[in-house]
Amino acid sequence: MKTDSVTGSSFKPYIPAEKVIPEFTLRAVLVGAIFGLIFSAVTVYLGLKVGLTVSVAIPIAVMAMALFKFLDKMNPGRRVTILELNTVQITGAAGESIAAGVIFTLPAMVFLGFSLKFFNIFVVALAGGFLGTLFLIVLRNYLIEKQHGKLMYPEGVACAEVLIAGEKGGKLAAKVFSGTILGFVYKFLMGIMHFWKEKPYIRFKPYPGSFVNAEISPELLGVGYLIGIRTASIMVGGGLLAWVVLIPLATFFGDLLAINIPTFPEAHTIGELYRSVNIVDFTKQIHTNFIRYIGAGAVVAGGFINLAKAFPTIIRSFKSGLKSVKKSSDGQTAAVSRISKDLSFTWVGIGTIVMFFVIWALLNFYINPGLILANVVSSLLIIIFGFFFATVSARLVGDIGVSSNPTSGMTIATLMGTCLIFLAVGWTGGAYAAVALSIGAVVAITASNAGNVAQSLKTGYLLGGTPYKQEYGYIIGAVSSILVVGATVLLVNSAFTKINPVGITDMKVTGDMVVESRQEVEGTKYRVVNPKNPSIPPNIRYLAKEDSDIIEKQLEYGIGSESLAAPQATLMATVIQGLLDQKLPWNLVLFGIFITIIIELCGVKGLPFAVGLYLPVSISTPIFMGGLLRWIIDSRFRKPPKGEDPEAAPGMLFSSGLIAGGAIGGLLIAILTGMDLDKILNKIGPSFLGRLTDNSLFALVIFGFMVATLFAIARERKKRTKSNI
Repeated sequence: MKTDSVTGSSFKPYIPAEKVIPEFTLRAVLVGAIFGLIFSAVTVYLGLKVGLTVSVAIPIAVMAMALFKFLDKMNPGRRVTILELNTVQITGAAGESIAAGVIFTLPAMVFLGFSLKFFNIFVVALAGGFLGTLFLIVLRNYLIEKQHGKLMYPEGVACAEVLIAGEKGGKLAAKVFSGTILGFVYKFLMGIMHFWKEKPYIRFKPYPGSFVNAEISPELLGVGYLIGIRTASIMVGGGLLAWVVLIPLATFFGDLLAINIPTFPEAHTIGELYRSVNIVDFTKQIHTNFIRYIGAGAVVAGGFINLAKAFPTIIRSFKSGLKSVKKSSDGQTAAVSRISKDLSFTWVGIGTIVMFFVIWALLNFYINPGLILANVVSSLLIIIFGFFFATVSARLVGDIGVSSNPTSGMTIATLMGTCLIFLAVGWTGGAYAAVALSIGAVVAITASNAGNVAQSLKTGYLLGGTPYKQEYGYIIGAVSSILVVGATVLLVNSAFTKINPVGITDMKVTGDMVVESRQEVEGTKYRVVNPKNPSIPPNIRYLAKEDSDIIEKQLEYGIGSESLAAPQATLMATVIQGLLDQKLPWNLVLFGIFITIIIELCGVKGLPFAVGLYLPVSISTPIFMGGLLRWIIDSRFRKPPKGEDPEAAPGMLFSSGLIAGGAIGGLLIAILTGMDLDKILNKIGPSFLGRLTDNSLFALVIFGFMVATLFAIARERKKRTKSNI
C-alpha cells in the first residue's frame, strides 16, 4: 500500500479499484452475523459486570481466517477472498458497539425508578444502530478518504494488516501472528491468572495525592505505537494534569473541601478521605466524583471545536453527495471509483426521517404518553446530538482508537444538554428522567456505532472494499445483534435477581411508594413497589399482593447488585438526577470547558487532551509508551526508504498483532469470568509466585520485556536498509 502521508492522493488499496472479486456474499454475511450474536452477548455481560468493553473487529477477523481456512480445505474450488473476510469482520463488529451503548445507559432505568422492557431496549438500539451507520455514510468521504494519512484509525489499520498478512503469508504473516501470540499469552497470564499486576503504580510520597499507574496491556502498547508520539503525548498530558496536578491540588486543600460520598459516609472532607483510605481508593474516588465531571466538560468543548473545524469540509462532502444524487436522478452517472461508492444520500435522508418517527412513537406511546410537543423536541435533540457526537466519535477514534473512545463522556454531555433544556421549559417531573435517559441512550449507541463503523470502513478502504457493500453489512449485523442485546440484558438481570425476606414485620406500602409493575413469584402475583427512599439501594424493590398493602418480600434486581454493578449506568443515573434536581457540580464542568479552550489557544489539539483528562491515566500511559517507542525507532533508525510501505514495517505489523492478541485474550477472559472460572484461575499466579504478583516493580519488568521485544522487531528494518546500501 503506497500512500502519500499528507494527502493520500497516491493511495493504492490492496485490491485495486478496477478489480472486482467476491465481497458481499451470503456466507460472509451469515458468518459475520453469527459472530456478532456471540460477541454482543459477551459485551453485555462484561459491560454490566465491570463497565468495560473490548473491541472485537480484529478477533473476529482472526477467527474468520481460521474458520475459512478449514472450509477452504473442504472445498478448494471456492476459496475465500480477503474482501469476504472484511465483510465478516464489519458485520460481526456491529453488535459490540450497539451493546456498549445500551449497557452504558439503559440499565440506569432501574436506578431512576423505572422498569427495563425488551421493546424499549430494542427500539432504542435500533435507532442508535441505524443513525450511527447513516451519519457515517455522510462523513466517510471526509474522514476516511480526504483525511487519509492524517487520521490513523489504529484498530482499522491493524485489522487490515492482520488480513493482508494472512493472505500473503511468509514473513509478513510471521510478524503479525508472533505479535498476536505474545499479546494473547501476556494478556491471559496477567488478566486471568494474575502472574503480575495489571496496573502497577508509582506514588510520590513527598507530593501528597500524586499517583501514576499504567494498565500494562499489549493492545494499548500496540495502539500507541500505531498512532505515534504526537497524539499519545497530548493524551497522556491530559491524564497527568488530572493525576499529578488536580488530585494533588485537591489533597493540598483537603480539609477545606467538603465532600459527600455515599460509599465513605465517615469522610466529610477530602482530607479525611485521604487519611482514611489507601492511595488507590482515594484517587479512584476523586476521579469518579470530581475529575470525571471536569473531563466531561473538556470533552464537550473539544467536540464542539473539532466539529467547527471539520464542518466546512463536511458540508462540501454533503453537497457533493447531493449533486451525485441529482445527477443520478437526471440520468447522468458520474464516474465514481468502486472504492468510493457509498449508499445513496437519498437513503440516508429517508432513514433519518424514519428513525425520527420511530423514536417519537416510542416516547409518545410508551415512555412519555400524550405530550406530543415534548416528544417531538426530544426526537429532534436525538438527531442533532446524534450527528454531532457521531462526528466527534468517528473523528476521535481516528486519533486514539476505539478502545480509548470516551463514549460515556459524550453521553454525559448529551444528558447535560438535554436536561438543561428540560429545566429551562419546566420538564422535571414524571417520566422526563426516563426521556432524558432514552435520548442519552440513542446518542450513546449512535456515537459508539459511528466510531466502530469508521474503524471498519478504514479497514475496507485499505483493503480495497466497496463502501456501500460494507455499509449494507454493518446494517445487517446491527439489526441481527439488537435482538440478542436486549434479550441478554434482561436475561442476566433476571439470573442475578434475588428474592429476599423483608426483615421488618408488618411493613406496609406507603403513599410515597410507587407501583412500577406486576410480577409473579412462585405462583403468586405481586405488585412491584419502588420505595423511593435515597437510603435504600436503587436496585431494591418490594413485593406486595394485589389485595394487600403488606410488603411480603424484597426484590433485589441483578443490575446494581455486586454481581452486575453496571458502573457506567450508575454514573448516568447520578448525572440525570443531579441535573433535574439542580445539584450537578457545574463549576467542575466549566473547569473542563475552559481547560480545553486554553489548550486549543496554545495550538494543541484539545480533544485528545480532553480524553486523557476524562479517562484514568492508566489507559493513556501505556499508549504514550508505544508512541515514544515509535518516535525512537523513526528518529534514531530512520523511516523506510522512499517507495517502501511504512505500514509494512516490522514494528507496525508486530503492533497490529499485539492489538489482536490482547483483544482476543480480553474476550476469552470475559467468557471465563461469565462462567465463574475466574475465581479459580485468579489463584494460579499467586500460588506460584506468592506476593511477587502484587509487586509493581516486577510487573514493570515484565512489561519491559514486551516493550523490548517490540523494539527489537521494529528496528529490524534498519538492518535490512543497511544491507541494501
